[in-house]
Amino acid sequence: MTLDPDISTPLWRQLVDVLVARIEDGTYRKGGRLPSEVSLQQEFGVARGTVRHALQHLVAEGIAETTNGKGTYVRP
Repeated sequence: MTLDPDISTPLWRQLVDVLVARIEDGTYRKGGRLPSEVSLQQEFGVARGTVRHALQHLVAEGIAETTNGKGTYVRP
């Protein structure tokens, strides 16, 4: 799936939607690690800030949790 910079939905929000869909379909398992910021940047062609904003939103919504130095994980 690709992100569309030409629609009104911000890229970070589109990325959140993609990540949530992947969690729901089992691509990213509960308790499992999400891809790194760099991996997500490369896959979707977005800036680091966009990825960070998306991951911070997932954490704020209780969908994921971040462990410093370890990464971001899907909450069980």
